Amino acid sequence: MSTETDAQGRLYIPKEVREKYGQKYHIVMYEDRIELIPVADDPLAAVREAAGELHDASVEKIREDIEAEAKDEAEEAGSDR
Repeated sequence: MSTETDAQGRLYIPKEVREKYGQKYHIVMYEDRIELIPVADDPLAAVREAAGELHDASVEKIREDIEAEAKDEAEEAGSDR
């Protein structure tokens, strides 16, 4: 999909993209490109949704899960050698 800016620099975002990702975007600039990152209408609700089951987990449980996952990854990396 491509688009271009108008004479005032406005960018047209097609309706199907706006319907899927919303109306607000962060513009992230890189040396060779830019990216549009959708901004949630309710950022706090988006964080709660992303956290999912972590919402009710204790810090100790989260730490145990992270350590177990790191150990598993380290063991897998060691067996790949």
